[in-house]
Amino acid sequence: MKRFGLAETGMGEADVGSARARWGRRVVTALLGVTVLAAGSLVASGSAAANAPGRPGTPSAPTTVFTEDFENGQGPAVTSLPDYTGAGPAAETYTADPAWLTACNGLLVSQQAPAVPPAGVYCGSYWAQNKQMASALGTWSGGDAATNHSLTAYTSADPGAGRTELETVQPIPLSADHRFLTFSVDAAAQNCFASHPLLAFYLLDGGTARAAFSSPIDPCQNPGAVIGGTSVGTYASNGSVLFTGDSAGIRLVNEQASGGGNDGAIDNVRLLDATPQLDQGFAPTQLPVGAPSTLTFTVTNTSELAAKDGWSFNAQLPAGLRLADDSATTDCGTATATADAGDGTVTVHGDLAAGQRDCTATVRVTSINGGTYQVCASAISDPVGVDLPGCTSVTFTAPVFDARSNGARLTAPPLTIGPLVPSAHSCTSLPGDDRHSVISAALGSVGTLGVLTTDASGAVDTDGARTAAAHAKATGLNLLSGLITADVVGTSAQARQVLTDAGPGTVATTGSTTLTNLRVAGAAVAANAAPNTTIALPLVGSLVINQQTPVAGGKGITVTALSLTLLTGVHVTVAQTTAALLLPTDPCPAT
Repeated sequence: MKRFGLAETGMGEADVGSARARWGRRVVTALLGVTVLAAGSLVASGSAAANAPGRPGTPSAPTTVFTEDFENGQGPAVTSLPDYTGAGPAAETYTADPAWLTACNGLLVSQQAPAVPPAGVYCGSYWAQNKQMASALGTWSGGDAATNHSLTAYTSADPGAGRTELETVQPIPLSADHRFLTFSVDAAAQNCFASHPLLAFYLLDGGTARAAFSSPIDPCQNPGAVIGGTSVGTYASNGSVLFTGDSAGIRLVNEQASGGGNDGAIDNVRLLDATPQLDQGFAPTQLPVGAPSTLTFTVTNTSELAAKDGWSFNAQLPAGLRLADDSATTDCGTATATADAGDGTVTVHGDLAAGQRDCTATVRVTSINGGTYQVCASAISDPVGVDLPGCTSVTFTAPVFDARSNGARLTAPPLTIGPLVPSAHSCTSLPGDDRHSVISAALGSVGTLGVLTTDASGAVDTDGARTAAAHAKATGLNLLSGLITADVVGTSAQARQVLTDAGPGTVATTGSTTLTNLRVAGAAVAANAAPNTTIALPLVGSLVINQQTPVAGGKGITVTALSLTLLTGVHVTVAQTTAALLLPTDPCPAT
């Protein structure tokens, strides 16, 4: 087969350069299907180079699952590809089509190889060029140019298109299933004025060869460097394969049929785990109950930015978080995102296009109950093609219940009696109630009471509305030797707050007093006495009936059936209730 090397064309270096320039003007200068990387940019391996949660939108390097540098047990001698065994523990061996194992192909060569080629390899006068390519690849990767080995192919015959130049024999074990795999390779080429090597890498999923590129690698196009006339570069595929199994293989097919040129070498073949990283985060992270927070799922590509199609995951939200049915959105290609408010699950299926750094899916959540809700990796089920996220949390602050009641209280400094039969549900955002009663009570020389009953409660409706309520009742009232009597006096206080789309609304308060046969100095008092009705008691003091007082800046109300103040400084209250809904930052009264 007629070669296009210098020796046989009679071209000088200037002629070669001119021819290469003319060829370059006839080809597409943009590199399709692969990414040219800086030397050594994918050398790192292991978990330190992998994506990690907590950096959404910042791609990390893919993890190297397997690498072959063709150095195991090699020295000055030249080895044929089928005779080579890689380093442990994989101890990988390789095969190729016969056309790529003859005619100066399929040789592991270094610059320190003998000056003349081994017998039967048919390299003719091109042996030195094989050694030059191995040396250039060593320089490019930061290794020893003199001892670096590469797999060379200086075709002295037409190999034919679509034939396998390298294929792994043993399956390469993977750390888990449902991982995105891609590859990178250091590649070199000479005689780029003629036919170019066209390196098509496939990942083997069982017996199925799956392309991890959109077009083959052409080392002559946009090389990372030209070293001693050899074009070199590190190339990462812009495609990927979503593997369902737990092992994989590698196949290199050269799509260039001609031996007129097509002179190249490869080194540092790497199988890469390029699974995207899933992150999750709430915004805002602290808000009142009922207000919406956005939960964002971010899927971040790895740094080679290969396309990742077909990943998916389900997320189960913790009990207490409410999910808006129609709130799921996504910008992940042809993705779908659904939110099921009934069972609190989010399901996302999506793609990352080649060159895309990240994409997101969002849902709206809220809670009618105060507390901190955490979502961690354990919330993600059926992950396909994504690495699990870290934890995120959101805190919803709820109004604080302040519900209090008592049957009676006497203050006569330094003597204090009561409060009698107190009930309280206060200084908590949780629902609950408290209630008490006695069959009789005494207020010293001021008077006596019959049955006293009180209760206080906080309740949360299914729609998130909150109600603080308190009730107090006293029977058989006799104060100041019959000056004030009643069969029954009682009060009721309530504070209610509904939830709006922005959180808790305005607190609405109500208060009322019940009066049955109330008499003051023998005169009957109307059962529907207006709030804060005051009756003067000559030479004794004064009595306020149905006393109503706002508390906490209008967030609550205190209602007292009877408030008696004597000229002696004695103060008596009967059937007093307070109901309020406070902000978490408001001081909460002692109970």
